[in-house]
Amino acid sequence: MNLKEHFNQQVERFNHPDFITNDPISIPHQFTRKQDIEIIGFWVAMLAWGQRVTIINKSNELVDMMGGKPYDFIMNHRDIDLKPLIHFKHRTFNGDDTLYFIHFFRNFYAKHESLEEAFTKFRKSDDNQMEEMLTGFNMFFFDDENALQRTQKHVATPARRSTCKRLNMFMRWMVRKDEKGVDFGLWKNIPMSSLKIPLDVHVERVARKYGLLQRKQRDWNAVLELTEHLQRFDPEDPVKYDFALFGEGVMEKQEEKF
Repeated sequence: MNLKEHFNQQVERFNHPDFITNDPISIPHQFTRKQDIEIIGFWVAMLAWGQRVTIINKSNELVDMMGGKPYDFIMNHRDIDLKPLIHFKHRTFNGDDTLYFIHFFRNFYAKHESLEEAFTKFRKSDDNQMEEMLTGFNMFFFDDENALQRTQKHVATPARRSTCKRLNMFMRWMVRKDEKGVDFGLWKNIPMSSLKIPLDVHVERVARKYGLLQRKQRDWNAVLELTEHLQRFDPEDPVKYDFALFGEGVMEKQEEKF
């Protein structure tokens, strides 16, 4: 069996509805409204580091604090409704970050229907569009007098050569669409072929084992290198192999850390 066949088998194994239950993507899967999925999907992705069970528990806590209706809460809350959220915390993400996220989303959705617009507005080319969109989105997200310096570490950018793991995972959730139903495929104006691999410790380790990643630094260029290798297996949907790399990595380590 060649490497492509092996990875295709692993994709079939892990790209399955059973994957949802123990993964942070289970949180946005609680919702059907597009804006709810976008808001909580983005938020959960930004919180996704550490043990998966902890990420899921903290994300459910956040949903509960918003009365189970993220979009409704963000657009219609009163100041007094924000008091419990001041105490929300996950690792280094705290109440100040939480309040800024709410502030951004309220201002954005007052003028736009979908968060997709906050990314596609910065696309200038076909060849480099994901880097352009992620870089532009980061600048847009923090282009506000209420933006906090400390919050910037929670929303990455290729401009700082970050792997942008959590943003790339969120983009996979929103853009990828197939018959398996794990990813949402809500966004229609960004091609799956432009997605980049979410490079976490599991994906990196397995990619190096198979010789798909040679770059020593874990940075944006490593993301590009690995994604280019995966595009040779499937140029239209290279990031489906995230399921294979991540799934195999978790099985090898028998742990659930991002």
